[in-house]
Amino acid sequence: MPTQPAPASLGSATSAGRGDYELVTGEAVALDLRPASFVLRAAGALIDWIAYMLLYLAMMLLLSSPLLEPFIDPAATTTATISALVMCVVVVPTTVELLTHGRSLGKLVVGARIVRDDGGAIGFRHAFIRSLTAVIEILMTAGGIASLVALLNGKAKRLGDYLAGTYSQHERVPTVVAPVYGVPVELADWARTADVARMPAGLSRRISQFLRQAGGHTAISRDRLSRDLAAEAVHYVSPVPDVSAELFLAAVAAMRRDREYTALQLERQRLEALQPVLRGRPHGFPDR
Repeated sequence: MPTQPAPASLGSATSAGRGDYELVTGEAVALDLRPASFVLRAAGALIDWIAYMLLYLAMMLLLSSPLLEPFIDPAATTTATISALVMCVVVVPTTVELLTHGRSLGKLVVGARIVRDDGGAIGFRHAFIRSLTAVIEILMTAGGIASLVALLNGKAKRLGDYLAGTYSQHERVPTVVAPVYGVPVELADWARTADVARMPAGLSRRISQFLRQAGGHTAISRDRLSRDLAAEAVHYVSPVPDVSAELFLAAVAAMRRDREYTALQLERQRLEALQPVLRGRPHGFPDR
């Protein structure tokens, strides 16, 4: 097939709307990292603090046990009580979030995880600042400061998150089944007479992958990738339509998919027609 140059209009790609909370990686891929809502954060915090208070109550019951009374004087009991409180509201939350990389009992229930503002896993500094600040904004004010700050920002970040540079990421994103589109309406007439030759497997795979992930690219990266792929695909298409690069790729991919599906259906029909001959017994062979 003669090589045809790509028209100038193949350079403009349609950009999709981007989410409000995206992180652009070094490969110019936009990751949609969804923060947990205020309701989910409040539910997770409530579960966590109930667990911490139950742990503190268990430690107090242990310290007040008659078995330990002969060995602990009143001064030591006061010190142990304060130490147990610090252990339950600072040390335990810090250790749990550090060892589980931002997870806790409440966050596990609501499907959230504490991450850095850049999406990475938190360290000791982040977990310690969050736990230390929680004593003031959650324990001492019954969650009043934390709720007020969380309601005034889009990511539902509390004061400890601002100081530590973290936020709560919602990980239970529903699985979205990618829709299968046909030939774009703008190219329906062109598809009736167009000739799409067999493309290299690598090129076909890259075009399909780009169309599936186009919504996750930035506008500049999406335009550049569609231009490059269209410049390779025009050598196997005749005639080349005067449309944008991404629309051209979508039409080519849909035509190739439909034709391959038709070829597979015809092959299945031929095999079904041969089944009586393939499974039948030779002429005159006895049926025992």
